[in-house]
Amino acid sequence: MTIRILYVDDEADIREVAAMSLELDPELEVRTCASGAEALEQAGEWRPDLILLDVMMPGMDGPTVFTHLREDPATATIPVVFITARTQAYEVRAFHDLGARGVLAKPFDPMSLSIRVREFIE
Repeated sequence: MTIRILYVDDEADIREVAAMSLELDPELEVRTCASGAEALEQAGEWRPDLILLDVMMPGMDGPTVFTHLREDPATATIPVVFITARTQAYEVRAFHDLGARGVLAKPFDPMSLSIRVREFIE
């Protein structure tokens, strides 16, 4: 069974590390996006099983992308996990209140990223 993961982050080096660490799991198929606009396009076309979404991005931040995903019937049910350095309890609660499946702290551990991602899918 292939599980599609869309990783969205404006920082190229972080996208690369995330993709490499997720692809260590042979069942994960990974695509990356550098912006919110690109993420909305890819999510609609590719229909990932989970979106890992950076919170702080120029142009369109993660919560705005999340709102647009929820407004589109084609992407409304795709689970989203926010990736952020902002992990105070009230911030994490706010992401959950938006409807996020979860929150991963940045910087993440590349060796356990695919394990954490599977926890959000199962």
